[in-house]
Amino acid sequence: MDARRARVPRSTAGALHEIKEVSLDFSGARALQEARRVSPPVHVRQLEPQRWEGVPVLAYKEDGDTFLSVTRQVLHQGSGGLGTDLRYFEISPGGHSTLERHDHEHLVLVLRGSGRCLVGDRLLDLSVHDLVRVPSRAWHQFRAAEGEVLGFLCLVPSERDHPQRPSKAELRALCADPIVAAFIRA
Repeated sequence: MDARRARVPRSTAGALHEIKEVSLDFSGARALQEARRVSPPVHVRQLEPQRWEGVPVLAYKEDGDTFLSVTRQVLHQGSGGLGTDLRYFEISPGGHSTLERHDHEHLVLVLRGSGRCLVGDRLLDLSVHDLVRVPSRAWHQFRAAEGEVLGFLCLVPSERDHPQRPSKAELRALCADPIVAAFIRA
C-alpha cells in the first residue's frame, strides 16, 4: 500500500475523537452516524467493557412492543469502502429481540453472557465467542438467559432491507413445533 494513502490527516482523525454523545436522543445519534459516514474514525477506543468512546447507547428500535430490554451501539456504519455496519447489542436478563426476518444475511458474534436464539426452525444455545450466521429470509430472535446480559456484535450490509414480522399464518407455522412455540416472544 502506498504510504501516502495509508496516512490519516490529523484533522480527520481528531475530529470524531472529540464527539461525546451518550444520550438516547435519536437526532444526535443520527448526526453522529452521518458524521461517521463522511469520515469514519480510524480508532474507536473502548472506555469500559462494552462501551466505546463517542458511540451512543441507543434504544434497540424507536418504537414497538415486539422486544424487551435491548440496546444497540453502532460501532461502524458503512463508510470506508466496507459496505457493512458493525453494531453491538445488549439484551438484559430475560429480555429478547424482535422475531423477524430480512432478505440480507448477517453474522452475530457473542461477546458477553449467554442465551438462546432461534434461526429458522432451530434453537441454538449461545455462549461467549459463539458465531451465528443468520441466513437470508430466516426467522430469528435472540433471548438473554435469566440472570445474564447477552451482548453480541452484529455485522450486516449497510444497504439492507427493513425487517419483516411474521403474519398470523407464518407465526402459527413456526409455533407448530412446541419447543419453538415455548421460546418465541411475539
